[in-house]
Amino acid sequence: MAKKKIVHLLHSIGGVDVYLRLILENINTDSFENIVIHGTKDTEKPFFDKNGNKVKEYKVSIFRDISIGNDIKSLFQTYKILKKEKPNLIHAHSAKGGIVGRITGKLLGIKVIYTPHAFSYLSTQNSLKRSLFLSIEKVLANANSLLLATSASEKKRGIEDVGYKPENAIVFNNCIEPITKIQPLTITKTWPEDYICTVGRPSYQKNIEQMIRVLHEVNKETKIHLIVMGVGPVSGQLASVKKLIQELDMSNDVTLLNWTERTDVFHIINQSKFYISTSRYEGMPYSIIESLALSKACVVTNCDGNKDLIKDNYNGFVIENEGKKGFKSKILKLLTDKELLDKLSKNAFNSYSENYNIKKNIYELESIYLE
Repeated sequence: MAKKKIVHLLHSIGGVDVYLRLILENINTDSFENIVIHGTKDTEKPFFDKNGNKVKEYKVSIFRDISIGNDIKSLFQTYKILKKEKPNLIHAHSAKGGIVGRITGKLLGIKVIYTPHAFSYLSTQNSLKRSLFLSIEKVLANANSLLLATSASEKKRGIEDVGYKPENAIVFNNCIEPITKIQPLTITKTWPEDYICTVGRPSYQKNIEQMIRVLHEVNKETKIHLIVMGVGPVSGQLASVKKLIQELDMSNDVTLLNWTERTDVFHIINQSKFYISTSRYEGMPYSIIESLALSKACVVTNCDGNKDLIKDNYNGFVIENEGKKGFKSKILKLLTDKELLDKLSKNAFNSYSENYNIKKNIYELESIYLE
């Protein structure tokens, strides 16, 4: 049987980049040929398949921010590449990849699978922008594309908000390889032994300001340090977070770490008491899946993705309405009740092993691609 040729189209940063690399490094190379089209200024790291061979890649003018000139240019560039490669399927990732992929796919008669990795209209408080982003999603829904959501709650949102027909919406949960070895840190440790942690750039989505306020309340009754990983160049609210830390006199209570090796992230999560997320929205966050794989209980907001991964009082706690009181109560409970923390931590690993191991789950995605 001839291999099925799949083109992946994306702006390859953060969790989207992780998602693609995990697929490429686990999918059956006897059945699938993968090609990557990504931005000129996102990742410099090559892509590899499960045999360690480099995956063919093209770079086009896909950028995170809206730019009419670059966005039109990326359409022409992608159209030209697709016409040359003649793939059987386009897997378009995130907002920009989704727009370019679905438009060019329709023009060329190529089926498209679209994975939003959290719908773009959730990313802004501006009502005009939100309405515009949602309208674009609605216009492009259903035609020549299937929604491949990263979680059941993302699928539900795609059907109820965006207008995907139920038969055009399916789920392939984000999942990772087992974390079997913890590597030494490649960075200098500057924080105390006892801490909780999170991964996420200071942004509207991750709501790190709320996390700082919660920690301030917690530290009125006890002392615990917070490490925030992923403070990189695309951090629109970094100044706001730093200002809040200064205003609340918490410079000794919070460590902000720039983007670092994924092995460092694993090391830091592994040594933490537990994981925390104050996100306003998610697709299905890898950092929480990684925490579950490392037997870490999680205290999280009740948003898409988070609520799929964390079952209240089983492998962590789910806090309604981003509430400070709720977060404070559950964090203090886990800091003082070792028996409960141990129970939730054990359940955390069980939920990873049963549901989010890509070695077991990759066959589901292969079946979707073949269909």
